Amino acid sequence: MEFPEPSPSLWLDTYGPYQPNPPLADDVTTDVAIIGGGFTGIATAYELIRAEPSLKVTVVEAKHIGYGASGRNGSFAMTVVGLGFGAMALIRGKKFVQQAHRYMMQAVDYMDHLIQTEKLDCDYIRPGFLRVATTKGYQKRIRHEVELMNSLGFDDIFWLSAAETTARVNSERYLGAMWEPRLVLINPLKLVRANKSIVAKLGVKLYEGTPIIEIKSGPEFQLKSPQGTIRAAKIVFATNAYSNLFKQLRRRQIPAFTYMIATEPLTNDQLAPIGWHKREGVEDARNLIHYYRLTPDNRLIIGGGPVGLTYANNLFADDDQAAWRHLEEHIHFLFPSLKGVKITHRWGGPFSVTLNLTPALGYVGDERAVYSFGCIGHGVSMSHLNARILKDLLLEKQSDELDCPFVNRRIIPWPPEPFRLFAARAIRSYLQVEDWYHERQLR
Repeated sequence: MEFPEPSPSLWLDTYGPYQPNPPLADDVTTDVAIIGGGFTGIATAYELIRAEPSLKVTVVEAKHIGYGASGRNGSFAMTVVGLGFGAMALIRGKKFVQQAHRYMMQAVDYMDHLIQTEKLDCDYIRPGFLRVATTKGYQKRIRHEVELMNSLGFDDIFWLSAAETTARVNSERYLGAMWEPRLVLINPLKLVRANKSIVAKLGVKLYEGTPIIEIKSGPEFQLKSPQGTIRAAKIVFATNAYSNLFKQLRRRQIPAFTYMIATEPLTNDQLAPIGWHKREGVEDARNLIHYYRLTPDNRLIIGGGPVGLTYANNLFADDDQAAWRHLEEHIHFLFPSLKGVKITHRWGGPFSVTLNLTPALGYVGDERAVYSFGCIGHGVSMSHLNARILKDLLLEKQSDELDCPFVNRRIIPWPPEPFRLFAARAIRSYLQVEDWYHERQLR
């Protein structure tokens, strides 16, 4: 089982010294084995050990804590599900959108509560969210989404005029925006590693540099790594876009790739024409969205746009020069005053996509194994609340959170190759063509 060595994210490159835990080098027995050391894996360990302090909980990570999406994402803890409010209403219906948004509101609030309660050092701010319109077509789309969410009972989502939008973040491209107050921004690598420190103090065993190469099922599970075996009564697949590496989950989701860049720290003179004094998180209304924010040291980071796909779910697609050029050009498109600003970091990584573009979590085979994936790039807050559901499923406890519309739903499998890649490219092509149509007169 090979894992790529991607270009380091801004978060990783600026993290500072880090000493990973040693790999598993023996045979161990545990009550719950968690595969994956990202947000979902570490948060599930936290929820389990808080609920049942006597449990033996073990986390294994193939590389290092935060190697995957948890250490490479755009840092937005938000309420968006899938492709956004309007698209999900078409795909799953208004009732689903209403239930999903309530769940995501709870997810952001719960992650906020966790950060405050455990005093997790992660550069936390809660500035709110702008979804900006850069064409008249996108303006119409966003206004429709605002009306949809208001009709479903959400009165804290509303439309901002072009003047109101540019008073917050000044770009001549903005024709208005949706405002939603719940967004939290963090340093994702700091968050997952701060949470790692908490669970370690609570008694969770963590092994880094420990890929699981085989899982055998019987009266107990046997998880084999290169240098040892874990025997576990129950297991958690917290493997997100890497879930296709396990035959139990192979066709339930696929990895797609998103890309990001970061500028050098911007000076006050460079920021003056833009404003952005409240440091809101921003997305646009495209299908293949751009998302961007300011970091504490005033770097502009931006991601999205082109989406990478690979044959047979190959995971070696973290770098994409064309995608990075596209993002640099989009900075100049939005903020001409930043033309020539130095780009210091370029990185990418996979996110998890189900066929109907909806998150999923539940049982794998029987009630001794659970999984969570398919956040489609919106998993920062979702993963922390999902961990509570995984805990309840494993401990066989009833809770209101189990009514979440993502739990134990039927998953439509992706087809085998070459049809899988054809289907994925067809979906991407449709989204690209629709974006081209809206933007055909811009450039």
